[in-house]
Amino acid sequence: EQMVESGGGLVQTGGSLRLSCFASGFTFGVYAMGWFRQAPGKEREWVGCISTLLYGINTYYQDAVKGRFTITRDNAKNMLYLQMDNVKSEDTAMYYCAAERRLTGGCSSSTGRYNYWGRGTQVTVSS
Repeated sequence: EQMVESGGGLVQTGGSLRLSCFASGFTFGVYAMGWFRQAPGKEREWVGCISTLLYGINTYYQDAVKGRFTITRDNAKNMLYLQMDNVKSEDTAMYYCAAERRLTGGCSSSTGRYNYWGRGTQVTVSS
């Protein structure tokens, strides 16, 4: 099982960035997918997640990114995306994608519920 993030980089405040995550080695469509981030000296935090197609795709976000970030998935390509708009300095962090084996609808905000993780991609927001 492997998950690889890409698309990170340096972006100015108010700008946009699109992160991608490619998954392989497991049945992507039956896994809920999440994005997490970790800033230096802080714990890894949940950014948002997207449920599987099985019960209808739904997305969920933490309040700090709601209205600015959008999570989508392409099951045919085993791809997960995080569109980041109107970024702020507090969005600076290493971003990780993760997969949660899910037998019901929804998705989890808890790191412990996720089965597979990528190695992360760095996002730095400059003022």
